[in-house]
Amino acid sequence: MSGAAALPAVRTSLVTGAGAGARERLIAAQLDAATDATTTTTAVLLEGLPDGHTTLTPSAHLLIARIAPGCLCCTGNLVLRVTLNRLLRRRPERLYIGLASTAHLDQLRSWLCTPPYDQLLELTLDLAPGRHP
Repeated sequence: MSGAAALPAVRTSLVTGAGAGARERLIAAQLDAATDATTTTTAVLLEGLPDGHTTLTPSAHLLIARIAPGCLCCTGNLVLRVTLNRLLRRRPERLYIGLASTAHLDQLRSWLCTPPYDQLLELTLDLAPGRHP
């Protein structure tokens, strides 16, 4: 075993909502409310294409990745895994995963709690319009 300290787990929220714009606005509101948003690296993984009115703009502190819509715990699992791993290599302190559907939300949450993600992510409460901490 090496003497290197383990990296802290990335606080991760699953974000749901009726449309891509609603999910992006909710994430943007969370970022606006964060006191350290300009010094903390945040990664955002969005399922689906923007609806023409993107709210989030990539920057040195905001990493944004998009994946095609589909069932992320079934057919889209490989794409999700690869994209998530790429984002995590950048070592963000915060991660939001915007989901187009809540159909398999429990399965996705369960998958994110298995190795290696159980050591990399700290899942928080899910966010949805009208319901956020």
